[in-house]
Amino acid sequence: MIRPRQLLPLLVALLSCGVAASDATATAPPATPGTLVINGCPIWPYTRCPGADLRHADLVGRNLAGADLRGADLTRADLRGANLAGANLEGANLTAARLHKTNAPAANLRHARLVGADLEAARLMRSDLSGADLTGASLEFARLNFAWLEGAQLISTNLQEAKFATVNLRGARMEGCVTRYAIFPDADFTDCQGCPTDW
Repeated sequence: MIRPRQLLPLLVALLSCGVAASDATATAPPATPGTLVINGCPIWPYTRCPGADLRHADLVGRNLAGADLRGADLTRADLRGANLAGANLEGANLTAARLHKTNAPAANLRHARLVGADLEAARLMRSDLSGADLTGASLEFARLNFAWLEGAQLISTNLQEAKFATVNLRGARMEGCVTRYAIFPDADFTDCQGCPTDW
């Protein structure tokens, strides 16, 4: 038989356990409602989704800063106004992707496929587009200051009003491009095929 004196410590112990449990529940971070997940890839800053299938994905205005999307398939993805600052898109397929007004400074787009992509007014300062295929892409009014385009393919690319200040175009190929009002101050054209000769 439990005596009254023995009940008090037992009740105190039980109550303190209940308080601790309720405190733990109160401080636990809530699940983020409405997080967009596409084919197993959560869409948020610094996400890790190399090789992800994001074809035709609606990513308008999404924050993917610092994301690892190496080798991802973003064919016809809509990234208008998205934040790709510092994102790694090396070897990604961005064929016909919509990147109008995308913010992508210091992004890694080495060997990315950007055939027919719309990069109008995109901010690509200090981005690495070495070996990228920009055939038929639109870079109208894009800002590419200090970007690397070494060995890039710029065939039938719209470069109208694009800013190429201090850009590395070594070994690049530029053919049939619209260059009206584009500027190339201090650009490196070493071994570039078809690059402007009057800068």
